[in-house]
Amino acid sequence: MGRCFFKEYQLVHLIFNLYKIKFLGAIIKTIRHISLFLFVLLLTACANKTYLVKSEKSAGFPSLERPVASCKANESAFDCDRRAILSMLGEYQVSFNFHETTVLKSGYEKKDPKHSGGFEIVVLAEDTNSKISMQHILVGASGMVIKHWRQDWVYELPSHWVYVDVQRFDTHHRKSASVPGTWTQLVYGVNDGPRYAGSGRWNHRYGVSTWTSERTWRPLPRREYSKRKDYHLLNVENRHTITPQGWTHEQDNTKVIRKDGEDTILVREFGFNDYRRITGFNFSPGFDYWEATSPFWTLVRKRWDKELNKENETRLLFLTGDEKFSDEVLSLADAYQVNPIMNKHLPEFEETFDEFVSSDTPTMH
Repeated sequence: MGRCFFKEYQLVHLIFNLYKIKFLGAIIKTIRHISLFLFVLLLTACANKTYLVKSEKSAGFPSLERPVASCKANESAFDCDRRAILSMLGEYQVSFNFHETTVLKSGYEKKDPKHSGGFEIVVLAEDTNSKISMQHILVGASGMVIKHWRQDWVYELPSHWVYVDVQRFDTHHRKSASVPGTWTQLVYGVNDGPRYAGSGRWNHRYGVSTWTSERTWRPLPRREYSKRKDYHLLNVENRHTITPQGWTHEQDNTKVIRKDGEDTILVREFGFNDYRRITGFNFSPGFDYWEATSPFWTLVRKRWDKELNKENETRLLFLTGDEKFSDEVLSLADAYQVNPIMNKHLPEFEETFDEFVSSDTPTMH
């Protein structure tokens, strides 16, 4: 069987969008129909399989190493931090690995480890010196492209949104003494909606740049919310380290059951995501997608910022795991790519956003 690079929700989204865009010409429709056929074959081949990336040796893509520069003489900590963050930009083969370790609830049995991966670019979406926004985009071997997660880094941020509970986010005001010298990482999903956020300092000792977050809450990960009903949220410490071959993201995850206002710890999990910079793979479809759609996603980010910068609570008005909102927004990005007139797509986006996101209404779709 060939390699399976993407999870089910990503494949379903792509197939869904093949039929959804209304503005396609005959040639693009033909291409999409061919792509649909190929994706059905891929989905069939990947059914009930673990999404594995081949080993480095069998993958055949050599690593691209570079020196891990420590802070330069007389360089400010701020500038050194920025260089570390910006060094995460690039072209990568990525492996995602999660292993439950310590059982903390009687009667629970550890689940099998999960391994998946693919090819991904990390591109710069915004850089205003004290804020750096980086977009992740998955690129398949056949040239298919899927917008992935986004990470924003903001220096000395006094307050920001945080995950509170199921589909709920609220404003967190940090203690003033904890703010100086820190960077807050804000992580967003495929629809540019909030996922989780945390603050910490970059450490450059011994010539190695590592950022470690405080412990924060985050929602169920995509790899599990369609399959697991036995816990509700994660308590997490994140660690990013810049390496000669790219960078790594380590996660110290604690899976928590929340019922009637009480939290019960289920199990601990170690997550290790390895971003290995490579040569020889064609990442150009990902760059082409971003060039064609970035104005649309800029609009989406601004709408989310407007919502999340309010003092009142933000609710996502759909159940965890429901991909309808993501499908709608991603489809609008596809439509913009075909017909890049923003005013044509803006009303539908605003209508979709108001349907699924609210600061006031608790009704769930």
